[in-house]
Amino acid sequence: MGDEAVVLQVPGPGGVVRDVRISSPDRVYFADAGLTKLDLAHYYLSVSDGITRALLERPCMLHRFPRGTSEKKVHQKKLPAGAPDWIQTVDIFFPRYSRIVSELCVTEPAAVLWAVQMATVEFHPWNSRRSHVEQPDEWRIDIDPMPGADFARVRRVAHTVHEILDELDIVGYPKTSGGHGLHVYVRIEPEWEFSDVRRAAHAFGAEVVRRLPDDATVTWWRKDRDPDSVFIDFNQNTRDHTMAAAYSIRANARATVSAPIRWSELDDAEPDDFTVATMPARYAEIGDLHATIDDRAYRIDTLLEWADRDEADGGGAGADGTE
Repeated sequence: MGDEAVVLQVPGPGGVVRDVRISSPDRVYFADAGLTKLDLAHYYLSVSDGITRALLERPCMLHRFPRGTSEKKVHQKKLPAGAPDWIQTVDIFFPRYSRIVSELCVTEPAAVLWAVQMATVEFHPWNSRRSHVEQPDEWRIDIDPMPGADFARVRRVAHTVHEILDELDIVGYPKTSGGHGLHVYVRIEPEWEFSDVRRAAHAFGAEVVRRLPDDATVTWWRKDRDPDSVFIDFNQNTRDHTMAAAYSIRANARATVSAPIRWSELDDAEPDDFTVATMPARYAEIGDLHATIDDRAYRIDTLLEWADRDEADGGGAGADGTE
């Protein structure tokens, strides 16, 4: 095959089949795993329904590695040049730069493959959609271990997260982060601003800490955290903060992926089990474990009541100087 381009046929909406050209298919992106650009394209094709669902209609920042994952990363907000006319975008205003940027907005699997052609390895979507960019429809619970926290501690925190969600009659959808943490996503009604969702996320994290004071923390400043604790990173719900999507590859030597898991798998799953090499077979066997995530959207009124209570007691998301 050499460096000759490969054309992949990717099913699209309404029975359309897109031809997506993958140039330099033999370029190595993961040296230790021996994975090439074409390997990445085939991986994303194998989980195309799942990754498209995770990204659908969301502004998406691309983590591009034009020379492979051992070289410099490009954080790409603006849509790369040369996009075909069927690629869709969403305009985002960035107050810091006083300008509007058109970001990729995935609406079909071929858009994912085109991004791979543009050297994208990781996909980091917003937690809002283009029809309501300023009102999130996804609450993200980021269970982020400090360096001294082993995965057994992460599991304990995740079980408590699950317990509290059950008490709230809320269904959360867990996934590995692709590192050594876990993420839990909850669909919410797009009625609140980012600051409200962040307050709600902090209040939820504070409840986890009340139940697991020796394991969990919502202390904002890293230097003030117990190095063996697990941080409930409520700030991932801030505007323009993004996380790796379900099924996104992560740019580490192991070529792990952010993998949806069942709650029942939590005690046995190991983050390094889920890689570009292993995930296609798992997906072919069990499909997308987040397939029903859009079936119901939840309200966060109770969490905001918790936030009001915590702030009245001198706590809350803004008490540590983070707002």
